Amino acid sequence: MKVIWKYAPISTNDITDRLVRTTTWSPKTIQTLIKRLVNKGVLSYEKQSRMFVYTPLIKESDYVGQESSSFLNRFYGGNIAAMVSAYIDNDRLSESEIETLRSLLTG
Repeated sequence: MKVIWKYAPISTNDITDRLVRTTTWSPKTIQTLIKRLVNKGVLSYEKQSRMFVYTPLIKESDYVGQESSSFLNRFYGGNIAAMVSAYIDNDRLSESEIETLRSLLTG
């Protein structure tokens, strides 16, 4: 989806070319993934000549927000303080990340 969000509208060939360079996925796997995203209503497509061109139906920011909320609710009962505390307690945040969080919170 990151490739599609960044380069949309984008053809099947362009998606495949970009992903083959950055992943270990085969072209067939990529085509299957595209088809599943269309079936789930995440992508729309239009046939232009002999190729399909895809456009996202969901904004990246909406998707990230939805997934973040889902993760927070699933693992931390919606309690963001518990999540941040767990990351700090398990040394998953660097000092610089903690400083970034601190500056975000103090606005």
